[in-house]
Amino acid sequence: MRLLLVEDHAELAEWVSKALVQGGYAVDVMTRGDHAAHALLTQPYDLVILDLSLPGLDGLEVLRGMRAREATAHIPVLVLTARDRTEDKVAGLNLGADDYLTKPFELTELEARIKALLRRAGNLVPTVHIGALAFDTNSRLVSVAGTPLALTPRELAVLEVLISRQGRPVARETLFEKVFSFDEEARPEAIEIYVHRLRKKLEGSGAVVTTLRGLGYLIDEAPDA
Repeated sequence: MRLLLVEDHAELAEWVSKALVQGGYAVDVMTRGDHAAHALLTQPYDLVILDLSLPGLDGLEVLRGMRAREATAHIPVLVLTARDRTEDKVAGLNLGADDYLTKPFELTELEARIKALLRRAGNLVPTVHIGALAFDTNSRLVSVAGTPLALTPRELAVLEVLISRQGRPVARETLFEKVFSFDEEARPEAIEIYVHRLRKKLEGSGAVVTTLRGLGYLIDEAPDA
């Protein structure tokens, strides 16, 4: 899943983004509101973490612009700000924010709220089962027949995107956009490496990742599972 973190406090942005990347998310970081607004015009995101007090363009204006555009109106927005007055919270929620977390905050709470918003946006059930494979959408833990499956953050990210569209093909370019942030030096062909590794780890689970020529990758239950 690809997230946009809009935060002008450099140390805080680095701390949060590192934690989220380690959790298997692709994260783009913007320190200005106008830069974030531009990124939202050109890049696909699954969720936006948005500070309100930003240089260039206030966070509320970024949010207003998102909700006014059809392409970004559906993206969940978690407001993360030091503004803790009731009127600020009301303004953010009225403009379409999906959640509101004030600073200082615990990283575990931020991660829990992100998971909840992504689960809600994807209409995911608490646990997705494909054969003996189980993906807990709350904890993002993966197991096969009850045994935890060790995945790298990138492998987890690929699996999460495929599971969110179970039974439907996901184009390689779409997977790449969801798994890599735009400042990483990688090409769409890199996705093939992670899909190959994921296939190996899923052997015997009853879940199979199929390549559909010209369409992309699809995860579903193996015919003989």
